[in-house]
Amino acid sequence: MLSIMSMFSTGVLVLTSPLHILPLRIAPVLSSAAQVVESTLYVHLHPGLNLSTGGQVRPVYIPPMMDLCSLISRLYSNAADICGHLDVRVLLTNIRAQSGGLGASSGPFPTPQVLSHSPEVVLTDFPIQDPGQSSLVSQCLQRYADHCYVCTASLSSVLLYSGLEEVMGEDVNDRGTKETQLQSFTDVVVGGTFDRLHGAHKTLLNISCLLASRRFVIGVCDQELLKNKVLKELIEPYSRRVQRLQEFLNDVKPSLKYEIVPLSDPFGPSISDPELQCIVVSEETRRGGEAVNKKRVENGLAELVLYEIQLLKDAHHTDIEEEKISSSSLRTRLLGTLLKPPSPRPDLSPDPYVIGLTGGSGTGKSSIALRLEGLGAVWIDCDQLGHKAYLPDTSAYQQILQEFGSDILNEGKTINRRILGGKVFGNQERLKALTDIVWPEIALLVKKEIQLAKERDKKVCVVDAAVLLEAGWTYLVHEVWVATIPEEEAVRRIVQRDGVKEEEAVRRLKSQWPNAKLVEDANVVLCTLWEPDVTQRQVLKAWSLLQQRIQQRKEENS
Repeated sequence: MLSIMSMFSTGVLVLTSPLHILPLRIAPVLSSAAQVVESTLYVHLHPGLNLSTGGQVRPVYIPPMMDLCSLISRLYSNAADICGHLDVRVLLTNIRAQSGGLGASSGPFPTPQVLSHSPEVVLTDFPIQDPGQSSLVSQCLQRYADHCYVCTASLSSVLLYSGLEEVMGEDVNDRGTKETQLQSFTDVVVGGTFDRLHGAHKTLLNISCLLASRRFVIGVCDQELLKNKVLKELIEPYSRRVQRLQEFLNDVKPSLKYEIVPLSDPFGPSISDPELQCIVVSEETRRGGEAVNKKRVENGLAELVLYEIQLLKDAHHTDIEEEKISSSSLRTRLLGTLLKPPSPRPDLSPDPYVIGLTGGSGTGKSSIALRLEGLGAVWIDCDQLGHKAYLPDTSAYQQILQEFGSDILNEGKTINRRILGGKVFGNQERLKALTDIVWPEIALLVKKEIQLAKERDKKVCVVDAAVLLEAGWTYLVHEVWVATIPEEEAVRRIVQRDGVKEEEAVRRLKSQWPNAKLVEDANVVLCTLWEPDVTQRQVLKAWSLLQQRIQQRKEENS
């Protein structure tokens, strides 16, 4: 048995308290477990398990009672509140109606189950009345865990009970009302986006696994169904979401047959599969379940049982987030954070640290640059430098005249950009000829501005450039930050700001790289969709984390 302060990546928590007491004990147990495990925490339920006998303790089948559903929901809800950094997974291999069928005599684990992450430590809430029993209980616990799961060879054990406060009114003999067994269905179906698998997803999946005895069909939203999602550019790729689902489900209940299918419409196989018996919904998606049944009746199929679960409340939601635990709130919390580490730039001077800020028209990119300038960054506006690139004293000026003719000049020999624009509009070949001349000139001007900032001992520069990625200017910057906003909002802003028709605003956006393509290369993403103070909070978060990265980099190089 180790000190409770030792840290492990993966652990399995064996809960032994009676089912009617567990809901009261989950929060303190999880809080204590989070001091021991830092990544993945598996939860194994065995109410009434006695670890103080000193003999060989074997796992048994736990009947799937109605109370288990509320317990699972409570557990994931508490986990989100108390230890959101942990990937908590409730294991169900030993949850099954007892029967005399094949394999019943060998128990739920004829051989130890292989989990996606091998437990390094086993923990329990088992109460020890006599401190002298600690060693005996620890040994018994380790043997029990090794019988159930493939653990690391050096499996450690931690007894949490001594660190838990007594729950007021506990009475192990008070079993309350008679427990009701959960109804079972051979084939169950659910649907969802399943982006960044969180507690509400896990509750839905766990309860569905409890209900299903043979097959579990999961429809995963893709393509068209993602169009109206908040911050859709930050939704994980379909393949990644499926991979996470497969890993989670194979850990939770490997005996089920899983079918994960892409959804391009709201119904998928739920309206055409005759073997399905039950669809699991929330109070929010119940109407969708009713629509499924209407379609099934039209298709000559039996209606599905609608099994409704409660939404999980998000104790940490902000003013722009949903009150329930949701993927959109999690995506919102990613704004301003480092989504992926910056690529090494050994050719770039570490000072000043250069941020490349890009985004489409109407995304509020310049307002973000202005806020960063207020925090101490040097704002390098490539729109302004672009105007300088056309002036008569630049090399680009002569090249443009040679390429497009002198009829593009004003009386004062300056380039008339409206006439020049008319020559390249709608002609990709001519446009490329122009950008091949102008973009390198702008890049030279950017380099000069960065050098000036260096001479002034400035620590951070922000290169504000709509074409940063398209022009290939990433070699000038240490990190890429992308400002994004839904297209319909960008159109509204362009119309209001520039006094153009909606069709013109849409045409402008179509000529630019889409948000999704920009976000692919982003180290940091920001969004100005909400009130200005929300943007400010994002920028302050991004700036604070940036300062930490710069400091860490200095310490590593010192």
